[in-house]
Amino acid sequence: MKYLTEFHDPELARRLLDSIAATATRRWTLMEVCGGQTHAIIRHGLDQLLADQVEFIHGPGCPVCVTPLEMIDRALAIAARPEVIFCSFGDMLRVPGSETDLFSVRARGGDVRVVYSPLDAVKLAEAHRDRQVVFFAVGFETTAPGAGGAPPRRPGGAPPPPPPPPPGPPPLGSTPRGSQVVTPNHPGLHSMNRY
Repeated sequence: MKYLTEFHDPELARRLLDSIAATATRRWTLMEVCGGQTHAIIRHGLDQLLADQVEFIHGPGCPVCVTPLEMIDRALAIAARPEVIFCSFGDMLRVPGSETDLFSVRARGGDVRVVYSPLDAVKLAEAHRDRQVVFFAVGFETTAPGAGGAPPRRPGGAPPPPPPPPPGPPPLGSTPRGSQVVTPNHPGLHSMNRY
């Protein structure tokens, strides 16, 4: 991979650190907002190496990085059910749960699909009315309006009644924290929302 060796070059890192130290006229405060950035800063010791020049404030993290572990585990359990087509944006597939991730669930036979819009999940629900289609609506603020408005409604705007809960893990949205809800807006389509 191009540039891989540069990222692991201690001499280059020392020159960059010396350049930052020579350039900084005061201590700077920086906030990184991505959990991946936070992990990299701490894993490589940048917070310690730049302690005199930079104060790192660890921001809120993106929705993918800060999704509660119990929600990831619940999603993984649902994705493994044979009656479910589990839809997610691609950035969630490698997010680890307690024991596995969505890529591994798919490798073991789970019907896990990457979608590029909530409308893709709606189309799948319309095409597979014999299965439950679950859209895992975790994403950035730019995806929230589409996730909230995409599922179709019955005439008059009333959502269809929810199907009976399948056996297995507790229903989505039943955590004590109340941060997740299940929105049955379409026969067979449920949305795991974090809004």
